[in-house]
Amino acid sequence: MEIKEFFPIWDKMTAGQQEALVSGARRQVLKKGTVIHRDTEDCAGLLLLEEGQLRAYMLSEEGREITVYRLLEGDICLFSASCMIRSLQSDIVIEAERDSRMWVISPGVYRKLMDESALIANYTNEIMASRLTDVMWLMEQVMWKSLDRRLASFLLEEADLEGSGSLKITHEMISNHLGTAREVVTRMLRYFQSEGMVRLSRGAVEITDRKKLEKLGQI
Repeated sequence: MEIKEFFPIWDKMTAGQQEALVSGARRQVLKKGTVIHRDTEDCAGLLLLEEGQLRAYMLSEEGREITVYRLLEGDICLFSASCMIRSLQSDIVIEAERDSRMWVISPGVYRKLMDESALIANYTNEIMASRLTDVMWLMEQVMWKSLDRRLASFLLEEADLEGSGSLKITHEMISNHLGTAREVVTRMLRYFQSEGMVRLSRGAVEITDRKKLEKLGQI
C-alpha cells in the first residue's frame, strides 16, 4: 500500500505536506512476536500497517495481559507515537501477532505537520477517538459481560480473522487476550466442549457449533 492510501484526506493536503509524509516514512518488516512499542517513553513513530496483524495490550503489575484492540491491514497506530501527542499517555504494549510489514513515519515529522495543519490534526483526533472507543468498549465487556460470553465472542472473532473454525491457539494465549487466569479459561473451554460447541486438542481449539457460540455471545 502507498502512504496516501492510509489518509482519506490526502487530496486535501498541500503538495508540501504530502511530500513531508512520504520523505519522513520508512518501511519496516517485523517477525511475529516482535514488540514494537512498550511504554510512554518508547516512541516508534506513527505506524501504517500494510500487511499482517498487530496486537495492542495492557500489562498489569502482576504480569497479566489483556488485549485492547487489534490492528489489521490499512490501520494506523497512534499509541506507538505517544511522544508526539501530548494528551496521549498510555502504558500499552504493541506486538506483531503475525509477520508484518508497515510504514513508520517519524514522530518529529508528523508532530510538525499536526502543528501546521488543522486538517491533519483533526484527522489524527478522529483516529484517537476511534481507538478510545475501543478501549471503552473493552471496559464495558470486562465490567458487565460474563466470561463465558466474552470467551464465545473471542473464539468467533478469532475464527473470522483466521478464516477457519480450527484455531491454533493455546489456553495461555486466550487468557492473555481476555485478561484472566489460564485455569479459568481451561475450565470454561472444557464446559464448552461438554456442550458440543468446541473440540479441544493440544495447542488448538476447533469450533464445532458456531450457532450455539453465537447465541451464547449475544445473551
